[in-house]
Amino acid sequence: MGVFIGINREVRRVYGFDEVSLAPKDLTVDPNCVDTSWNFAGFKIKYPIIAAAMDGVVDVKFAKTMGKLGGLAVLNLEGLQTRYEDPDKVIEEIINASPEESTHLIQTLYKEEIKPELIVKRIKEIKEAGVLAVVSVVPRKALEYGKIVKEANADILVIQSTVTSVKHYSTAYEPTDFKNIVKTLNMPIIIGNCTSYEAALDLMDTGVDGILVGIGPGSACTSRGVLGIGVPQVTATVDCAAARDYFFKKTGRYVSIITDGGMDTGGDICKAFASGADAVMVGSLFARAEEAPGKGYHWGMATLDKNLPRGTRVKVGVNASLENILIGPSNLDDGSQNLIGALKTSMGSLGAKNIRELQLVEMVLAPTIKSEGKLLQRAQHIGMGKK
Repeated sequence: MGVFIGINREVRRVYGFDEVSLAPKDLTVDPNCVDTSWNFAGFKIKYPIIAAAMDGVVDVKFAKTMGKLGGLAVLNLEGLQTRYEDPDKVIEEIINASPEESTHLIQTLYKEEIKPELIVKRIKEIKEAGVLAVVSVVPRKALEYGKIVKEANADILVIQSTVTSVKHYSTAYEPTDFKNIVKTLNMPIIIGNCTSYEAALDLMDTGVDGILVGIGPGSACTSRGVLGIGVPQVTATVDCAAARDYFFKKTGRYVSIITDGGMDTGGDICKAFASGADAVMVGSLFARAEEAPGKGYHWGMATLDKNLPRGTRVKVGVNASLENILIGPSNLDDGSQNLIGALKTSMGSLGAKNIRELQLVEMVLAPTIKSEGKLLQRAQHIGMGKK
């Protein structure tokens, strides 16, 4: 329902994770009996959680570990891993730079040319571990690098930019023909990012297998602050999931919706699935893993934008191994560890035996729910809660 913010200026009310909650009903399920698997493009993936294509989060070693644990990790083929033979040394420079120097240093380091032979090398290194090799490129390089990716036998290609649309206008160059890319490469492809029903439908019509949802919600992404664009993730996911369901009824082809960014806890991830996601893509939570190359730091992909290079190095710290963060055991109480444990427990409490059923649970508006319990803590702090 729209509201007016001034004369003849109507806006739509939209929602983020902190404004909604999930409502249990009359059925509960043993968390050990729920199925968290994700069927995508012929692959059965144990956990529908993906580590984002950020150089401070995913390198070859991280991708191998994540794959063996049952999730997916996306390696950025236009990042440091394919620009430098020894990316660890370059990442060390970024980690050790002062806050004032870090953004300029990152932008400088990313000016190094991408080396096609390193694309092949990194994919083969991941494949040697017997896990799925998932890699990302930007739209304008998708066909060129995509051919190298397919030749190297990567399993899934992610084509990703800040805002991605089929309908694009330019007088300087030909718009990216996503339909031709999908047809030419003939491999599982995920495209993003978008936030609207119409954009999602257009992208699905190109023949892709998955759509990334989210513009600027991540802690290391500055798109919302710098560009002023974005839609809170609950509404964005609901809208794109509606497009998925309509497209499936119309064509019989199911295209996965992947909520990308903005999730800080296991509870946020559960809400993303309840909003309609088939999988989620996470950055900052995994940047905290002991295995993450950034050693507690990460930075956004927008540093690659030649028109407006931006992004910031964020310090998130290191609090656990990747295994602890993904599947536990947890020693934190904020929901930032044991993401699968949180997901299974939530599904059980909501009576959802699989992800599809979780997509259908009741959601309620609850903007104050996070403050419940904190009122008593504050009262006790000032002595009001004592008898």
